[in-house]
Amino acid sequence: MVYRIYVEKREGLENEAKGLLSEAQNLLGLTALEDLRIFNRYDAENITEELFSYAVGTVFSEPQLDLTSTELTATDADVVFAVEYLPGQFDQRADSASQCIQIISQGERPLIRTAKVFALYGELTEADIAAFKKHVINAVESREASLELPETLAA
Repeated sequence: MVYRIYVEKREGLENEAKGLLSEAQNLLGLTALEDLRIFNRYDAENITEELFSYAVGTVFSEPQLDLTSTELTATDADVVFAVEYLPGQFDQRADSASQCIQIISQGERPLIRTAKVFALYGELTEADIAAFKKHVINAVESREASLELPETLAA
C-alpha cells in the first residue's frame, strides 16, 4: 500500500514560496499571479501504517515549522501541478527519508518518492501557466507529475 503526506511550511516561514512568487512576478512578469503555495509530497511504500504515521512527524516534517495533511489543502487554488524527478535521476529528499526510516525501523528500506506541488492563485492565462512551469521544471532532470495516488511505487 502507498501512503501519502503533504508538507507545507507554516505561515510566516514559507520563504521558498515567497521567493518564487517574487521571481515569477518580477523576473517572469507574471503580474496576474497573486500568491502561490509549495508543498513537499511524499509517497511511501513497503512501510507499516504505524511507522508511516511516526515518520510524518520525525522524518517528513518538522512539527514546529511544518503543517502536514493527507489531502492537498490547496483546493481553492486556480492551478495545481506537481513536479517530480525523472526516473533514474537521484532524488536526495527521497533517499534521505528512506534511509532515516530504515534506521528508525531497523528493518528494510521503504520505497519513497517525492514531488513538489505548486498551487497558484490568480487569473493566469495559459501562457502565464506555461511560463511558470518552464521556470520550475528543468526538463533534463524533472517532469510534471500526476496528482493521483499510484497503486505502487515499484517501477
